[in-house]
Amino acid sequence: MRLNLRLVALVAVAVCPQKLLLAQDLAPRAYIITPIHANAVTLSYSFLDGDILFDSSTPITNATGRVNISTVSIYHALDFFGRSANVTVSFPYAAGRFHGTVMTTETDAYRSGLASAILRFSVNLKGGPAMSAKEFVSWRQKTIIGASLKVLPPTGQYDPTRLINSGTNRWAFKPELGLSRRWGRWVVDTYGAVWLFTTNPEFFSNNQFVSGINAQSQKPIGAFEGHLSYGRLRSWVSLDGNFWYGGRTSLNGVENPASLLANSRVGATASVPASKHQSVKLSYSYGAIARYGGNFQNVSVGWQYSWLGRPN
Repeated sequence: MRLNLRLVALVAVAVCPQKLLLAQDLAPRAYIITPIHANAVTLSYSFLDGDILFDSSTPITNATGRVNISTVSIYHALDFFGRSANVTVSFPYAAGRFHGTVMTTETDAYRSGLASAILRFSVNLKGGPAMSAKEFVSWRQKTIIGASLKVLPPTGQYDPTRLINSGTNRWAFKPELGLSRRWGRWVVDTYGAVWLFTTNPEFFSNNQFVSGINAQSQKPIGAFEGHLSYGRLRSWVSLDGNFWYGGRTSLNGVENPASLLANSRVGATASVPASKHQSVKLSYSYGAIARYGGNFQNVSVGWQYSWLGRPN
């Protein structure tokens, strides 16, 4: 029973679709300013494919995963005490197939369902006053310092009797500071953040393997992200990279030291306008450093429709 509990805790950290999205963020130009009352609707699709890595003492081999994530996002820019700010709400849907060999037994799993909603509030602290569309035309970016808070409530589909779920049955918070500096058409972005998690009070519980209730917790994850991009406001290309560290998990208060995350991803992103109101964004990233957890290639495509609301 102890072996089974240790195995399922390790597997859950690596293959839960929602957890694959957390520290792996690569979001160039996240603090670029838009006029107040600007709005956008974005439809995006991401395909993740790769290996799931465990420590050498765990008898799980040939573990792989393929995850499809479709997301609808709604964006709105506003005036926050004279500073440029925006709110984004995203609703992802995840479907994935997972395969692995535990000792000598091959195991497959398929999950499909709503993942946790994502709410993000961002405000520019320096270099980003709130502006109308007319004022924005003549404004030129230099240095921007911004702050944001991302919140993931426990809204995804979750069945505590199952090991793998689309949702996580816990809250997650990501406070972040960002710096964006422009030189002509070149923009450098750097972000520093930390992921904070509440406890999942009912993890893999009341099933044929576990008669009681398990509580799973996770330590904070520190994340750093950097981007170098070239282009205009709507047409640009970017080189992307990040690194995250931490996130050891505990089951019923017993920490698993082998679950430490110390991973990095690199990739590229391109945004191309399709019309006055529409644009398309393509991105690709892969694991440059992957010691534990998901080592995935990620291909994403997104379509955005944007417009200015009144009184612009």
